[in-house]
Amino acid sequence: MSKKNVMIGLLAGAVAGALGAILMAPDKGSNTRKKIAGKYKETADGVKSGFKHFADTVVHKFSGATDGVSEKTANTGSSGSQVN
Repeated sequence: MSKKNVMIGLLAGAVAGALGAILMAPDKGSNTRKKIAGKYKETADGVKSGFKHFADTVVHKFSGATDGVSEKTANTGSSGSQVN
């Protein structure tokens, strides 16, 4: 199982558990809605942060790959020789 799937599962479980706990707790409706809104914002911020980290990692890896291709292309020159 990949780390990505584990993280998604943990996040989904945490959200479901928190939502269930809030909905089952005896409290006024207005307080419950405020709690749900707060948890939603926390979760959204966490997802945004995780996605930003993921996107930065992808950009970094592709940047390294394109640098390598550019370097090999520059090494071939205009002679048309192949890079092995």
